[in-house]
Amino acid sequence: MLMRKVPGFVPASPWGLRLPQKFLFLLFLSGLVTLCFGALFLLPHSSRLKRLFLAPRTQQPGLEVVAEIAGHAPAREQEPPPNPAPAAPAPGEDDPSSRASPRRRKGGLRRTRPTGPREEATAARGNSIPASRPGDEGISFHFDFNAFRSRLRHPVLGTRADESQEPQSRVRAQREKVKEMMQFAWQSYKRYAMGKNELRPLTKDGYEGNMFGGLSGATVIDSLDTLYLMELKEEFQEAKAWVEESFHLNVSGEASLFEVNIRYIGGLLSAFYLTGEEVFRIKAIRLGEKLLPAFNTPTGIPKGVVSFKSGSWGWATAGSSSILAEFGSLHLEFLHLTELSGNQVFAEKVRNIRKVLRKIEKPFGLYPNFLSPVSGNWVQHHVSVGGLGDSFYEYLIKSWLMSGKTDMEAKNMYYEALEAIETYLLNVSPGGLTYIAEWRGGILDHKMGHLACFSGGMIALGAEDAKEEKRAHYRELAAQITKTCHESYARSDTKLGPEAFWFNSGREAVATQLSESYYILRPEVVESYMYLWRQTHNPIYREWGWEVVLALEKYCRTEAGFSGIQDVYSSTPSHDNKQQSFFLAETLKYLYLLFSEDDLLSLEDWVFNTEAHPLPVNHSDSSGRAWGRH
Repeated sequence: MLMRKVPGFVPASPWGLRLPQKFLFLLFLSGLVTLCFGALFLLPHSSRLKRLFLAPRTQQPGLEVVAEIAGHAPAREQEPPPNPAPAAPAPGEDDPSSRASPRRRKGGLRRTRPTGPREEATAARGNSIPASRPGDEGISFHFDFNAFRSRLRHPVLGTRADESQEPQSRVRAQREKVKEMMQFAWQSYKRYAMGKNELRPLTKDGYEGNMFGGLSGATVIDSLDTLYLMELKEEFQEAKAWVEESFHLNVSGEASLFEVNIRYIGGLLSAFYLTGEEVFRIKAIRLGEKLLPAFNTPTGIPKGVVSFKSGSWGWATAGSSSILAEFGSLHLEFLHLTELSGNQVFAEKVRNIRKVLRKIEKPFGLYPNFLSPVSGNWVQHHVSVGGLGDSFYEYLIKSWLMSGKTDMEAKNMYYEALEAIETYLLNVSPGGLTYIAEWRGGILDHKMGHLACFSGGMIALGAEDAKEEKRAHYRELAAQITKTCHESYARSDTKLGPEAFWFNSGREAVATQLSESYYILRPEVVESYMYLWRQTHNPIYREWGWEVVLALEKYCRTEAGFSGIQDVYSSTPSHDNKQQSFFLAETLKYLYLLFSEDDLLSLEDWVFNTEAHPLPVNHSDSSGRAWGRH
């Protein structure tokens, strides 16, 4: 276009704009682009849009991935189906490698290509685990199962004497009876509630509850190792098939960190270590990743509830406390998650809990039951070796044992705590019964809960590694506490123990109100019988265990499974209509072990988590990925 030459005329820009106009236009345009681009990051759930513009992160700050050192990728959120993996013997078959010398060196890692479809991604924000992306092929870090089995000092299922020589022995008949009870409990569950969390035997249906955040099949996961060790081969295969085909992790509810860990994570880890089936390892790691957001607190002490939907620990219970027995009962399982995944984040989380507990001042050396995950301070001075506190102490001595007796920090914490418990909580009743009271700011409640009856077994388990001058004392203390718990059973009409029992007003080892008189198929008393039997071989513990078997059969067995009862002091008690998953995981397992040889799940090779899922002792010549020298 031909422009006329006019005096004072200043040519415009090529777009017909003057320079000031051009500047304003470009400023407006750049602002608009910035606004639109930024909006992508402000929109909710914009992670997919972010990936269009940002390179994926392979590792977040502070996350050590040992797998990377070994040349393996870190764990992903997608899950392959079960891999046959290194074949383990079926229940009842001996594994020749399990008889090998315990001094063999730890084997190397291997790669296995996962096959088949992958499970949905379940990554949660802030959990220090990279989100899965299309094309991921699941967990590429693999555990050498054959090397692990070669280091066990006893066959998993024991050597067992030639049963043909004593076909009618009493102990064999007792063991077979417990096995029949397990088979009946499982078949009833399978018939009326398969896939549900627990069976309701009176109404012949299933129960889901709200503890597990939408996860299903708690009874299946809890039963796997019990079915395996009892050599219930068909039932074990049914449980395994359900895990392969129907155990899904894409859930969105709020779950108890503690319950999911001890039942699901513990059950899956145990099933893997017993069988080598990859499906159990993969599922355990995936589920473990979903629990990590619970640790995103100012102190690293996890909240008791984790939201699977938001991936947060949530403030639904803002201002509430974390419970000692819950955040203190993660150590065993999380170390094994690191061992099987190569991902140090699991071990780091529980080591931080230890660090906090070591630093905090403890009243008279005691650990109160409630701690603020925000401030890191005790919320109130209530101390109990029963509910709210119990398994914290259990996991200290078992961490020492599971580490191959290298975790000195756990050992020292355990014996220091036990000394404080003896000094301030231990009492002997006028009738000569030894019990552990509860402590409330210096005032004692002279009662024991059924949950506290595990302590006899715990003290027996730890007696060997105490100072030499204390060993005999701890063995006797374990026996006396276990005797007291037996008395709580013997003094009821049903020969089953109440939820809590008191020592006051001339009454000893009995419940004083109906609200504490129920029995929900709990295992703690027979757990102590099992440990005391293995330590002493005193036949009284098998006699007491058999009394429990007879009482369960008489008062808890129904047409369609086992049920708890509402009053142990009634000879015709009402049932509570629930077959607890821990009845199959713990009560029946401990009874079966009580009537078995000591090398069936030998205590040289295994420790039991607080849901009675066996986890292996570290027999490696090196410290391994999870265990260190403390």
